[in-house]
Amino acid sequence: MDNSSWQHRELICLILYALVFYVIVICRSLHLSHDHYGTLYGLRPGWIGGWYNDVSDAQWRNFRTNLPILTVVFGIFTMVANIMRAFYHLEAKGMSIVWLLISLAYLLYLHGACIIFVLFIAVVNFLLVKIFGKKKYFPFVLWGFNISVLICNRVFEGYRFSSIGQHWAYLDNFRGSFRWHICFNFVTLRQISFGYDYHWACCSSRLDQKKHIQSCRKCSSGQKCFLLLQERNLQNNNFSLAVYLCYLIYAPLYIAGPVLSFNAFASQLDTPQKNYSLREVAWYGLRWVFSLLLMELMTHLFYYNAFAISGLWKQLSPMDVFIIGYGVLNFMWLKFSLIWRYFRFWSLISGIEVPENMPKCINNCYNLNTFWKSWHASFNKWLVRYMYIPLGGSQRKLLNVWVIFTFVAIWHDLEWKLLSWAWLTCVFFVPEMIVKSAATSFQAPSAFGEFVFRELSALAGAITITCLMVANLVGYVIGPSGMNWLISQFLRKEGLPTLGGMFLTFYVGTKLMFHIRDAKQRKD
Repeated sequence: MDNSSWQHRELICLILYALVFYVIVICRSLHLSHDHYGTLYGLRPGWIGGWYNDVSDAQWRNFRTNLPILTVVFGIFTMVANIMRAFYHLEAKGMSIVWLLISLAYLLYLHGACIIFVLFIAVVNFLLVKIFGKKKYFPFVLWGFNISVLICNRVFEGYRFSSIGQHWAYLDNFRGSFRWHICFNFVTLRQISFGYDYHWACCSSRLDQKKHIQSCRKCSSGQKCFLLLQERNLQNNNFSLAVYLCYLIYAPLYIAGPVLSFNAFASQLDTPQKNYSLREVAWYGLRWVFSLLLMELMTHLFYYNAFAISGLWKQLSPMDVFIIGYGVLNFMWLKFSLIWRYFRFWSLISGIEVPENMPKCINNCYNLNTFWKSWHASFNKWLVRYMYIPLGGSQRKLLNVWVIFTFVAIWHDLEWKLLSWAWLTCVFFVPEMIVKSAATSFQAPSAFGEFVFRELSALAGAITITCLMVANLVGYVIGPSGMNWLISQFLRKEGLPTLGGMFLTFYVGTKLMFHIRDAKQRKD
């Protein structure tokens, strides 16, 4: 039997297994939601079929509640900005003023008087960049200042005006509708990006532009790819205070990103993005609406997050715990996907292209490297550009991963469960990197050797997915204290069959991902 015939039969078996798995998961999820809805927190009367709606996740609840007003506001913002650009033929300097004024009005509504804190920290960072940006030790100044601000913002919960002086205390009554120090996490990333891009523009070029244009299909056709926009050095007049502040508080990306480098932003202020046509942007928005409807259907039928919030999952069987955990991770993926793509959609309409977060489904990632490139993809690009490469890149990979994930945890919040998530991820990452390095030097000498290598890779993928699931549940659901309970549930006699079935399912899922990968390679 030839290899293609065997792979075809294997694919049919894998698809059948996957169908049976999802039928079981869906049926059991429906039963769990129906049997326990009376004791779950965060359920509200829904609009689909008289079912309750799971709005127990605060982030999703706030976004969903404010979606109508957000859409109206961003519709007005983008219309005003695009009309001003077209009518007055504005370029980078002019558009930065327009978007700065729009974004300041937006921040005034969000943060009220606390906009003073945002602007004060931003101006101090700007002055530090301009004073020390040409020095060799500048990265230490930049990181020291921004990490200190990040930690202080969290420790002091956004500060109080009364701590400055009692005659300022009345401003504490006008703190807006959204906590400014939560949004400032993204501003911190932009401040660091501005500092590094200015530093590199003053010191040396990181990109051979002529060579890149010759080798890049998009750039050689007259367009500008995102890599060129990000990596080429800008002229000094682009590093003005107006463009800098516009970049920090640019309304469509201010709350949640995606993350964009200063170079890429400033380049597109001058010349709006042309990589996406109006038709493609409209289709992007329509796909988002379909995803929103899918989320509504999911939260009306399956109360995964409510189980996690209520703590009721501790009373369930190991099989049900696995289903709830798996459901929570899929809910998180869809939630973040909807939030990030919504703001990216408005940014595209405004002429600013940003990297796509979550370009791959969570169920199509069988190693940690692929998962993190596909989850918060724009943040991953930021980490590679401003942390991984300056720290030494692949030459110090085993050390860099600990520094980077610790920063990621602190950036999210000052919580032990997030540090536990970060360090657990690093523990799981190191063996994968070692195996991957060994695998790249391995050449399958025969069809049998290729078969063995593929099977071992599938087993490794199943282990990785299991570890990834545990790390994310510890970091975002159960915390470090729940880890011992989770392990004990699956290692006892009643949990071993579930553990075996879970591992088999992840093995089958990894094999399916291999087939998807091979199909894409053949298409390319």
